Amino acid sequence: MTGDRWYRRLSGAGKVQPGLVPATSARAAGRGSGDRVTKSETARAVLAAVDDARIVADLRELVQIPSVDGTPVENEIQSWVAARLRGLGMDVDHWQFDLPAITGDPSFPGWEVERTEAWGCVGVLGGDETPGLIFNGHVDVVPVGELALWPDGDPFSARVSDGIMWGRGTCDMKGGLAAIIGAVAALSAAGVTLRKPLAVHTVVGEEDGGLGAFGTLKRGHTGEACLIAEPTAGGVIPANAGSLTFRLEVPGLATHGSTRTRGVSAIEKFAVIQQALVRLEIERNRDPHPLLKHLDLANPLSVGTIHAGDWASTVPDLLVAEGRYGVRLGEPVAEARRAFEDVVTEACAGDDWLSQHPVRVSWPGGVFASGLLPEGDPLLDDTLQAATGAGAAEVPDVKGGPYGSDLRQYAAAGIPTLQYGPGDVRYAHATDEHVPLAEVLHCARAYALLALQRCA
Repeated sequence: MTGDRWYRRLSGAGKVQPGLVPATSARAAGRGSGDRVTKSETARAVLAAVDDARIVADLRELVQIPSVDGTPVENEIQSWVAARLRGLGMDVDHWQFDLPAITGDPSFPGWEVERTEAWGCVGVLGGDETPGLIFNGHVDVVPVGELALWPDGDPFSARVSDGIMWGRGTCDMKGGLAAIIGAVAALSAAGVTLRKPLAVHTVVGEEDGGLGAFGTLKRGHTGEACLIAEPTAGGVIPANAGSLTFRLEVPGLATHGSTRTRGVSAIEKFAVIQQALVRLEIERNRDPHPLLKHLDLANPLSVGTIHAGDWASTVPDLLVAEGRYGVRLGEPVAEARRAFEDVVTEACAGDDWLSQHPVRVSWPGGVFASGLLPEGDPLLDDTLQAATGAGAAEVPDVKGGPYGSDLRQYAAAGIPTLQYGPGDVRYAHATDEHVPLAEVLHCARAYALLALQRCA
């Protein structure tokens, strides 16, 4: 979709008015008033069946399972989810990945944490046809860091205070997963008969590349549309910029620090490259996509780690820096890499030492391409309608996210996908990670209504 078209869409065209059921949607068109009333009554019954206490209890259990990327617990939580979905009457596919086959696939998106075992989990409610909707949630969480920095010293306490649950994974994204389970439970409790199946995909390895979603899609699980319950701070996100991890190996020439002019400091030469990267970031943010214009920096480039030297009185002969490089919306990954590498090459060419000893660029870790919901896809309006029907104070903002997610994998598979979920991404990966329970419960209701719109 071009930037101009998105601008027109965001500036007011086609806005959805609040209401329980979309009377003007394609599915409602041509129906009699009796049909709309029946669907409204079904929606009210489903909303009445949402079990707030059980959703909070599920979230507490999920958070207390420390499913850190690459640990065995990442697989244990998939077993927990599989059992929970079976208990809701879903047909569950819970399988072990063939990791050599998956990681050897030319299109594998990579990982930053190697695993010897990984499991997928898909639940389907309502028949054997292609699901009308997929709910996606990742079960893995990032490492907790320094325990002393956590407010109560326990990252997995799932402590609740003043309507907020605290702990690793509450926001990113077990709050969304609990809301998904709560929505399915409400549909089952209300005895809804689905016209099209509803699917739930829970995946591992999202944080370090997307192993779980990749393996799930390769297994053949698909759908007509997908909602990912990532934290969106009340907005709807139909697009993600991408991101890549880069590594720079900057050569120097070692000598004793007292005679440093005989050598070449790799640290000083890195400064040449760093200045070029600052200019590159400025250039890549001159005209951001309309969905990303709300951000102070749409396509960030940052250096996260620097390692140089092995002795204080020795001029370092190697510096290794790694960082995060933003991929612009709609930009092919190969093109983004080439832009980065060309800037480094140009910087090296302008330096006497680096022109003869160029910096080596490599790309470790996961590959997060950008992803975008197709123009005019009804999933956007359906989600806005469900959010307002579930009690949102106003129609959610539509905006893009500057980070990578599994959205790009579903989009690449031809499945229209967006994100809408409880929590604020600013608190993801942080020692003050938390989610307001009211947002979790609201999203459970919104997901239930969306499932009715897409599947009933």
